[in-house]
Amino acid sequence: MRWLVGWCGAAASAARDIQPLGALPLWEGPDPLWAVGDWRPDEIRLVHADGDTRLAIFGYCGADDAQVRRSLVSARAGALRQLTTWPGSYTVVARFGRRTVVPTDLAGTRPVFHTPWAGGTAYATAALPLADLTEAQLDIDHLASLLACPDAPEATGTGTPYRGVSRVPPGHALMLRQDSRTTVDYEPPVPTVVAAPPVEREEAIAGVREALVEAVRTRLAAPRHAPERDPGPVPGMGPADRRAARGEPAPGVGADLSGGSASATLALLAAGLPGMPGTVYGTGATAAGERLLAVTFNDLTADRPPASLIRAAEMERARAIAENPRLHHVVVTGAEEALPYAGLDTGVLTDEPGPSLVLAARHRHRLSAGSADHLTGHGARQVLDAHPARLADLLLDRRRRHLVRPVTALAKASRGGGRSALTVPFTVYRAARRLARTPYPEGISAAATLLRQTADTPVNGGALGASLAALTWLRPGPAARWLTGETLAGVSLRLEAVAARPRSGPAAGRPGEQRARAVLARHAADYRVFEQAVEVRHQRLHAPFYDNQVVRACQALPESLRVQPGARAEVLRAVLTGAGVRELPPGWGATSQVAHAEAVRSGLRAHLGDLLDLFDAPLLADAGLIEARTVRKALRSAAHGEPLPLDGLAELVSTEVWLRRLLTRRGSCWTAEGHRDPRAVTSGVSP
Repeated sequence: MRWLVGWCGAAASAARDIQPLGALPLWEGPDPLWAVGDWRPDEIRLVHADGDTRLAIFGYCGADDAQVRRSLVSARAGALRQLTTWPGSYTVVARFGRRTVVPTDLAGTRPVFHTPWAGGTAYATAALPLADLTEAQLDIDHLASLLACPDAPEATGTGTPYRGVSRVPPGHALMLRQDSRTTVDYEPPVPTVVAAPPVEREEAIAGVREALVEAVRTRLAAPRHAPERDPGPVPGMGPADRRAARGEPAPGVGADLSGGSASATLALLAAGLPGMPGTVYGTGATAAGERLLAVTFNDLTADRPPASLIRAAEMERARAIAENPRLHHVVVTGAEEALPYAGLDTGVLTDEPGPSLVLAARHRHRLSAGSADHLTGHGARQVLDAHPARLADLLLDRRRRHLVRPVTALAKASRGGGRSALTVPFTVYRAARRLARTPYPEGISAAATLLRQTADTPVNGGALGASLAALTWLRPGPAARWLTGETLAGVSLRLEAVAARPRSGPAAGRPGEQRARAVLARHAADYRVFEQAVEVRHQRLHAPFYDNQVVRACQALPESLRVQPGARAEVLRAVLTGAGVRELPPGWGATSQVAHAEAVRSGLRAHLGDLLDLFDAPLLADAGLIEARTVRKALRSAAHGEPLPLDGLAELVSTEVWLRRLLTRRGSCWTAEGHRDPRAVTSGVSP
């Protein structure tokens, strides 16, 4: 895990006696900054503007030093947004004398955490090191809120699983002075009273294309450094190490062809950019014209229709796309060892829990055949698709005619589901109108009431049920039905307290915009957990759809376009057409949710015994969050095909696995000279 850490205003004696283990100091003095982990040399850049103004950039940033200096001068005057407008994905730390500014990204894949320490403030891009520093205990109430309402910032707030360690919300910046800390919104929402004129469809799609091309170009153009060669095989050795050990050139940039239309779009954009896709710049080790490595995952466990038919169609599309002469196609087959819920007893400890932990072994199996820099399509669904609550936003704008196609598509999808196709449009319209007319405090209060009744709520299957459930200001998460009554009551009280506060800031926004931001933040946080859980040595994953400039470009898409069926595939197809890619295989853009759900259920069946053992004496039950017997019953029922929310079970399993890994951890992220080392965080739940 790679992270950076520093502090501002801490007592000189404490700051002098303690340091992070294995850290690279970037600047010293009373407010030091360190980089910790296996950072590449090209992933850290220090820029000095003038006097006591300087900047540290971590990650991949497409701006040159002159652009950075100009933006730094503007940020010193208060324009913090200027530090977040460059192509790429990065974290910046700006120093203006004794004032430090650390902005987050808009999605939340590059978070910032902070905690009071030694009379000042310690901050980091990971929460666990700060918990080690302050010997923080686990925050069980936060874990309860995360399981009950994972998409609701109203429930989780700015907390973390560690008491006293806070998270800076996405789109905000942490401002530190010697004796104070504040969090400011560097990207305030556009006022709805005087709304800007809507961007035209073609112009908005062109903006998405330009942002994606620049995001991919930033990854391709960055100077890369070959890893040190290892003379012999080492367990866990990544693709770059293995090829270096054999004396082969270090790999360059690759992408997925089996991750859906988003990842395939990135692969085609990377292959079509001028230059040499996949070339490792700056090493001289790669021959000119090396092709971009395109990886397809062939899940051999999907042997029953309709999942098998979907898998076969996906393979055919991948082979057709891979005929591009600038792509080198690699097919990775997966069987029992690549099922969901495999390898739960051998994974690594991540900074926080996340549902992607149950898929870590599956994705690590696929990524082990990838390149040293691997492009993924994560985040495309959240930044391009419209949240169902945006239907209420259209009603607020008096654009009822744009609801016709979405509700018609839901009517077609609900055929055979026990509901007349003639009544579906009216049902959806009434739900959207009810949401548009419901004030925010009333919506949160209704969610608090619903949370206390979650155990008796039936599962709404299909696209229609999911859409109707999402047409609310707030709804319980899929794991809430298995939490104890006391846990749900505690989260409900927290929501009622939020509803009683005066409306201000984001809470006063439109329901669709607000819920879309919350869902994006939640998925971005889980992607960060995913990155840590599937990490392969010397490999970097890149998710350009989470980049600030891509998120901004997607936010400019008209709502009337985003709510239409197939809007994501339509936008991506237009992006590729504008980039010169006009021939796509039939069926391109089809979703694979059915195949994924079948794989998850197969994983449940294959690993049911291990999962039942996991919940024989679970830590979640010791903390009072669940009843072990209830969860074991749900696991058996889901494995035998009962229609239960599988993503809710994944959240419970992931949290239990994360707690066990945390409690078996030994050591700390810090070393202290002349004092005892701070103990690692292992308290808060009885072992």
